[in-house]
Amino acid sequence: MANAPASQVITLSHPLPLDSGQELAHVDIAYETYGALNADKSNAILICHALTGDQYVASTHPITGKPGWWERTVGPGKPIDTDQFHVICANVIGSCMGSTGPASKAEDGMPYAMRFPVITIRDMVRGLVGMLDALEIAQLHAVVGGSMGGMQALSLAANWPERAARVLVIASTARHSAQNIAFHEVGRQAIMADPNWREGNYYADDASPDNGLAVARMAAHITYLSEEGLTEKFGRRLQNRDTKSFGFDADFQVESYLRYQGSGFTQRFDANSYLYITRAMDYFDLAEEHGGRLGDAFKGTSARFCLVSFDSDWLYPTAESRHIVHALNAAGAPVSFVELSAPFGHDSFLLEVPALDRVIKGFLDG
Repeated sequence: MANAPASQVITLSHPLPLDSGQELAHVDIAYETYGALNADKSNAILICHALTGDQYVASTHPITGKPGWWERTVGPGKPIDTDQFHVICANVIGSCMGSTGPASKAEDGMPYAMRFPVITIRDMVRGLVGMLDALEIAQLHAVVGGSMGGMQALSLAANWPERAARVLVIASTARHSAQNIAFHEVGRQAIMADPNWREGNYYADDASPDNGLAVARMAAHITYLSEEGLTEKFGRRLQNRDTKSFGFDADFQVESYLRYQGSGFTQRFDANSYLYITRAMDYFDLAEEHGGRLGDAFKGTSARFCLVSFDSDWLYPTAESRHIVHALNAAGAPVSFVELSAPFGHDSFLLEVPALDRVIKGFLDG
């Protein structure tokens, strides 16, 4: 899948330095906006997307035709009220929806592919800060993110503390655990084992590593759900049959569901981008970036923080959020925290959880 066109693109005026020591000479940041920016530019909210997300937080996706991934939360009169706030959501670097990534053309006019430098969460946020500079927004009313978006929000708060007055982190973590790294590695190996991957050089070919990418998506999607949710939704029910086939078709509804998730994902996402973004998440360790002590990452911050976790989330369990809260307390930062009950697992922040709506609105309006 090649980079998709975006409605708004900013080309950064300077090369982007990266944590690896390399730099990207030409960087595009694709983004969407919702709601009007006020005269003093004080009502802007930056929403950071998760691993497989994009800038289409509250508008129709141009490839799938589906509603925005957080349309239930962002819009007029909604918890993030676009009658009140100017909402910005940008595609991170390394991705494939208009921002510079592996599918983008390098200086020689050919796609970067695996020549694209390895990036970090902090590099992604550097790109977002460059976008804010170009938009002349000195301080955000808030930065908001769930999952990988929460990592970006934390990175912004730690490394550019003056850029956001409020920081809302949902279902996230300050570092990737060994278990999370392991799941990501399974996905990466699935992609790289696909014969159509061709060491990442598949952009000029008719065939992409769709089978490997679909398997990667299936494995990851399991981690976004909960056992309770899977049991309630699918149980051991058979798919369109009365008896087992004694073969390897999708006998069970849950198998059919995962195959659907995997095949649909390949239509909108680039396999190389999946490699790069999962690696960035695995490298994320906010304490390591600040001398080994998480509290030191937030020294001197003047922002207000809100952390939200879900009791069914085993990917980023509540203990991860509590760890961040304790670090913020140690740094003297004002922070509120709530664990919400929901049966949907990690994906709860994307689904119908009315209590989350109230938390979001209360924190942003307060």
